[in-house]
Amino acid sequence: MIYLDLFLGFLKVGCFAFGGAYGAIPLIRDVVLSYGWMNDEMLTYMIAVSESTPGPIMVNLATYVGNSQAGFLGAVVATLAVVLPSFLIILLVTALLKTALKNKYVQAVLRGLKPCVIGIVLATGIYMVFGNCFGAISALGINLRAVIVTAILVASMLGYKHFKKKKLSPILLIAIAAMVGVIVYGL
Repeated sequence: MIYLDLFLGFLKVGCFAFGGAYGAIPLIRDVVLSYGWMNDEMLTYMIAVSESTPGPIMVNLATYVGNSQAGFLGAVVATLAVVLPSFLIILLVTALLKTALKNKYVQAVLRGLKPCVIGIVLATGIYMVFGNCFGAISALGINLRAVIVTAILVASMLGYKHFKKKKLSPILLIAIAAMVGVIVYGL
């Protein structure tokens, strides 16, 4: 039964995740929490780990959740389920719909989805920052360490952009976050 739950849960994520992994995080959160596979705090940690490991975040999360719930076979089932819709869509697009991307209606749909994906990613980021820095709404409390790490990362991004006149590389930002995390949480 767990294999079927993993397959159906992550198949739903794979089918309805637009905009890549960051757009899928709310869907993954809903699926994982609704099945009771992890709590919100553990899922937040796994998002951070999945982001810092090689590979797509969505696949890394599916693999980890599948492995934690049903071992190696669970990891395989969850991973296959999350990538199956994209794989089938790519096959369909390349085989049958080569000219569809030139269609003005398809372009209109894709242009309409872009702001939605941006909003989903932004809302997820804000939710994660406030959830980690200030806790759940039912039990408000300030996590001073998380606030310090967030402030240092924001200052790093803004300072780098101000002095170097370009954006801070995501890889460098992850490295800074890791160093600051070790310093702040290691003490």
